[in-house]
Order: sequence, then structure tokens, then C-alpha cells
Amino acid sequence: MRRAPLFAGHPRGLGGLFFTEAWERFSYYGMRAILLYYMYGRISEGGLGFPSDTAKSLIAVYGSAIYLAAIAGGWVSDRLLGARRSTLLGGLLIMCGHVCLALPAGRPALFASMIFIVLGTGLLKPTISSSVGDLYSDDTARRDAGFSIYYMGISVGAVVAPFAVGTVGQRWNYHLGFSLAAVGMAIGLVVYLVTSRHLSPVSRSPKNPIELQAVPAGRKVIVGAAGCAVVAAVLIAAVSGALTADRVVDLVSALSIVLPIAYFVVMLRSRRTSRAERARVRAYIPLFVAAMVFWVIQEQGATVIAQYAEQSADLQALGFSMPASWFQSVGSLTLIILTPAAAVLWVRLGRLRRPPTTGTKFAAGLAIAGLSYLLLVIPSLQAGKSSPGWLVASLAVVTVGEMCLSPIGLAATSRLAPAAFATQTMGLWLASNAAGQGVSAQIVRFYHPDHAAGYFAAVGAGAVIAAVLLLAAVPLLRRHTEEDDGGDTSHQRSDEPQEGHQ
Repeated sequence: MRRAPLFAGHPRGLGGLFFTEAWERFSYYGMRAILLYYMYGRISEGGLGFPSDTAKSLIAVYGSAIYLAAIAGGWVSDRLLGARRSTLLGGLLIMCGHVCLALPAGRPALFASMIFIVLGTGLLKPTISSSVGDLYSDDTARRDAGFSIYYMGISVGAVVAPFAVGTVGQRWNYHLGFSLAAVGMAIGLVVYLVTSRHLSPVSRSPKNPIELQAVPAGRKVIVGAAGCAVVAAVLIAAVSGALTADRVVDLVSALSIVLPIAYFVVMLRSRRTSRAERARVRAYIPLFVAAMVFWVIQEQGATVIAQYAEQSADLQALGFSMPASWFQSVGSLTLIILTPAAAVLWVRLGRLRRPPTTGTKFAAGLAIAGLSYLLLVIPSLQAGKSSPGWLVASLAVVTVGEMCLSPIGLAATSRLAPAAFATQTMGLWLASNAAGQGVSAQIVRFYHPDHAAGYFAAVGAGAVIAAVLLLAAVPLLRRHTEEDDGGDTSHQRSDEPQEGHQ
């Protein structure tokens, strides 16, 4: 007799993945909620004493490196380890990273934790989503509903973490807060181990394994030697003092821009890309740039906005001392509340005689993000501490912009991808976030509480101008970016939704 599904009418494995990802996001967003304060806090108060501009830039390239690593992590899963082993190894590395932060070992522990968490998240982030997709056959209507449930777990973990880890870290001890993040990841690993038997057998093995015995010995030697050379160069630079924090920031920022450009060049010059597909890729480039500009603003929640919350917002306004880290729950809470309404809105707009185009939705999301920063100009011009309501409103507004851009961007990416580069183009969409944070790492250095109004006005106005330019280009883009463009759509594929900034 067939056993009934255990989790909300869905395959039994969905429950395990739901709680595993909820705890993983709890650990990540909990750590991120207090990381800036720990980095620029005074050494006498338990911090590391970084200059605030250096701390903000490091956190930005940290996020950029995570998204770049997710592209490589997907390749490792598909070609070498398989989703289950990649997820498990990724979780272990993430936990090791949080343990490093939990130890009062100073800056070396911070940099070690960043390496562990970048590698671990790069392995876990794409593979656990792939495991959700493996639970469903391609023709089932429950697939989208299953992903909706799964991403609710992401949002729940992201909402709770700043309240729990942020309160412990800011009120008592940073290392105790990081310990709580480590415990959260450990719980997620236990959940995954206990429930992994309910996952699809497809996730056990690599989907497109490399036949190592078929790889020429000479190529193995070259790859191995190149890897050793890179590691040796990094170690020598670190020991000699040449690998400073600012140089790391500049290097990752440069990579975050160079790699997407290389992606586009390869796709446009490949013989496997047809003429019609090249036209679609060219039309996708302005959308990619718009997404990059959007992530510049959205991902500053853990840097500029976090500093503004601690130094410029009135944390006593509600009658008690509010930890600044709590504000980092606003975006995820807004997503939980508004996502159902957004889903209904897109369906109804799609029924209009002339529904909004992809470019129009992107322009709207980008303009809304710019307005979220322009909104902060008002309290920044006032004397004294600002009401926390301004910051809550700004964070909620930028999240509305995300709902206009992020899911639409995923759909556009899957629709416009050349057939021969379908999977790699989905990685390219992740690279838009990496590029945005790479650019952000350079501009967050210009933020200072004494000149906050000018910073918010410049960045916000820049995003609005970019949105206007994109809107002006919509008539040129419409032909190649809409499903009814009359072109060959045989390359289109169904992909899992993306959790946006989460």
C-alpha cells in the first residue's frame, strides 16, 4: 500500500529540506546581522577594530564571493560529488566557519570563517535547491507549490535569525551570538542526515559525472599544477603581507565584473549559439546590468543600512533599547507578507490586453529600489537621531522592488538562455548579484554618517536614472525578451524559483 506523503501533501523529503534550509539561513543571516558591528567594534568592547569603510567593503565582497562560489558549487555537484554529498559537505564547512567566529581568536579566525562559509555555502546553496526539484517529476503541478513551501522555510529562518543571534551578540557577547549560529547549522545538519533517506535517488550521484579515467593524464597534471600554483601564490602573498584587506576587496570586485563579461563573450561567440539566440543574449545584457544595479542597493542591508541603523536611528524610540540587528528581519518579513499578493498581481496583469513587459517590470523594481534610498534622504537631513520608522519603510520598499525584479529575472533568464548554455546562464543570473556586491564593495567606502543624505541621494538617484534609461529601451528589447516574440523557444526550460537575496 502506498504511504501517504508526510509533509503538507508533498513528498516526505520536502519536510527535511524545508527545515535544513531554514536552519542554514538562520545561521547565515544570524551571523550577518552582527558581523559588521563585530568587525568595526572597538577591541576593548570585544570587536576587531576595523575601520568602518574597510569592514563594509569586506562584507560586500564576502557576499559577492558566496554567489560566485555557488556557480562553482553547482558544477562540483553535477560533475563530481552529487547533490547529497555536496549539501552535507557544504553544511559541515559552514558550521566550521561559524565555530571559527565563536572562538575569540581575532582577525585570523574571521578570515578563516569567511573561507569556510564561502566554500560551504557555494556547495550547499545550489544543491539543496536541486534536491527539492528532484522530488518532483517534470509534469507535476505540485512542483511550484513545493518550492513555495521550501522558500517559506528560507524566509522563516531569515526573519528569526536577527532577533535571536542579533540580540545575544549585541546584548551579551559577539562570540556567543556566533555560537548560536553554529548551533543552528548543526541542527540543520542533523535534520538533513535524519531525513535524507526520503530524498530522490537522483540526488545521490552526479548528474553529469566526469569520467576521470577518460581525462588525459597531461590535462590532469596541468590542472593540478595550476591549482597548486594559485594556492602557493595566495599563501606567499598572505605571509609576505602583500595580501591586504583592501587588495582582497579589489580582487574580488574585479572578478565579479570580469567573470560575467567572460560568460557573455563565450555565449555570443560560440558556434552553438544561433543567430536568434545571440539576439536574445544581447537583449538580456541590459536586464543583467539593471539587476546588478538593483543588488548594489538591496545587498547594502548588511553594510550601509546596518551602520545607519546603529549610529543614526533612534533605537530607544519604542521605549526600550532595540538592537540595531533587528532591522535586518524587515526584508524577509515583508517577503512573507507580500509574496502571495505579488503572485496574484502578476497573474492578473498577465491577463491584460497589453501586460507589462519584462523590461518594464525590471525598470519598476530598479526605480523602487532607488526610491528606498531617496526616502532616507529626509531623515538624514534632520538633526539628531531619526525615527526607526524611516528605516523600516526603506527596507520594506526595496523588498517590494525585489519582488518586481528577482523572480522576473529568473524567468527571463530561463527564457532567453541559449540552448547550449541553459544551465550556465542560470549561473550567470547569480553572477548579477555577485557583480552588484562587487561594485557595492567599492562605493560603500564613501558612506559616512555625517554625509548620509548625500550618499543616499547619489546612489538612489543613480538607480532611478538607470531605471528610466531601461524603460526607454523597452521598445527595442520587447521583441527579444517576451515569450510571444515569434522566435524559436524550443530552448526554454523549467527552472526552480530563486530566493532572490536569500
